[in-house]
Amino acid sequence: MAGRPAGAPVLDPTCESLGVKFPRATRLVISIAGKKHWLWRAVDQDGYVLDEIVQNRRNTKAAKRLLMRLLKKQGSAPKRMITDKLRSYGAARRQVMPAVEHRSHKRLNNRAENSHLPLRKRERTMQGFRSPGSLQRFVSIFSALRNLFVPPRLKRSALAIYIYRLHAMAEWNAAVGKLA
Repeated sequence: MAGRPAGAPVLDPTCESLGVKFPRATRLVISIAGKKHWLWRAVDQDGYVLDEIVQNRRNTKAAKRLLMRLLKKQGSAPKRMITDKLRSYGAARRQVMPAVEHRSHKRLNNRAENSHLPLRKRERTMQGFRSPGSLQRFVSIFSALRNLFVPPRLKRSALAIYIYRLHAMAEWNAAVGKLA
């Protein structure tokens, strides 16, 4: 998975006891040129962004597109999916992956909702986005870099975080070295 450090967890639908990462889906409304657009996101339980897509609608077709992209990237379906209470997720899940358990209770999706905060901070700094295409390009790069450099939300020592960031910088330097 691009942007994920070597030691970071991967979405693995095979065994719950091995620390399976269940995706959480959410959407964020962003106004571009006075029109509403929705940024649909899939986040795993550690806060890593798995996939995101900008849509100008908030219906089953848009949710289905997110789930299809997520399945294509991950290679297999997870055991469980957690969303907010938008009914489009359930309808899209029944069409795309009917065997997957769907949960949409209060506060289960907080991890995904909190993943919007760094994006909102950048949006304010950039004074908004000019087009849906520029938003899509920005979030794909921003999320990949954030997944690489921000350590997972686990109780870790300062030394473990320091080592994590050293590995992230080594991967970054290797990637930049290939481009040059």
